[in-house]
Amino acid sequence: MGIGMRELVVILLVVLLVFGAKKLRTIGSDLGAAVRGFKKSMNEGEEEGISTPPPRIRSDGTDAEFAEAPKAAPRDAGQKSDRSV
Repeated sequence: MGIGMRELVVILLVVLLVFGAKKLRTIGSDLGAAVRGFKKSMNEGEEEGISTPPPRIRSDGTDAEFAEAPKAAPRDAGQKSDRSV
């Protein structure tokens, strides 16, 4: 149950009528340039990954130590909040 040749021709004619020949040509060339750029960047990424391994982060095995934060005093129930609406 795929799209047949007749349906593709009808779709292409409708697209041609909606966008026009000049705009359709521009859209096609822009789409082709985008695909070429994507393929180029994918190939560059593969070449870059093969030639140089990613840098490793050295670890001493110790975690950072932080001082304990002072506890806040309890708020008075009758005191107004700065966030009141």
